[in-house]
Amino acid sequence: MNEQVRYYKPFVSPLDPCPPIRIKSYSTPPQLFIPFQPPNLPQFTPFEALKYGTLWPQLYSPYGSKNVRAEEGD
Repeated sequence: MNEQVRYYKPFVSPLDPCPPIRIKSYSTPPQLFIPFQPPNLPQFTPFEALKYGTLWPQLYSPYGSKNVRAEEGD
């Protein structure tokens, strides 16, 4: 499956008065890559489905903390 969090380096202007954010991230949900429901997908148990919020492991997307940033090592 594709990586669900992707990173990119935005343009940093030398005239920007704020400290730059050198690496930004965005999330790509798994349902973008599954155009239709294939037959015989593996399923979570009912308890796990309630815990993860979906019946199918391929559609599970964990929530990450937005406070943690990957900083570029200069």
